Amino acid sequence: MQNNMTNAKNESTTEAAGPIGRSLSKADYQRLAEFRYLLRGFLHFSAKAAEEAGLTPQQHQALLAIKGFGGREQVTIGELADCLGIRHHSAVGLIDRLFSKGLAERHTGTDDRRQVIVSLTSKAEELLATLSAVHRDELEQFAPLLQALLAHFGGAAPRQ
Repeated sequence: MQNNMTNAKNESTTEAAGPIGRSLSKADYQRLAEFRYLLRGFLHFSAKAAEEAGLTPQQHQALLAIKGFGGREQVTIGELADCLGIRHHSAVGLIDRLFSKGLAERHTGTDDRRQVIVSLTSKAEELLATLSAVHRDELEQFAPLLQALLAHFGGAAPRQ
């Protein structure tokens, strides 16, 4: 019954009730599609930039997660796995590959000797700084488009 009432009120637009009962207009669908398009474009850019730097996208993400983790310059394997949404053993393999490229260092935990602490090498720091600057520049180009899309959904207002 609510759908019939909603459709009657909005005859000029195509709407469907969302999971929380809020209707979506044709413009909403268009903006959601545009948002996903922009995200895919940025992820494609990011993957290409990482590969040009000799990294896989996941290796780049791992370096970024280590550098940006909670105000510290190091993480445990478990923390890294959580940040990346992967299993512990996958994080171990990822760190092994970074270690073999000279991009990560492993240390034994001081409180728990079973714990492995991971930090970046100076080589990784330089590589990550270069990649991050390129990503920041790309995001600055995307920012106005993203802000306009988010403003449509009640998010951040576009900057004047």
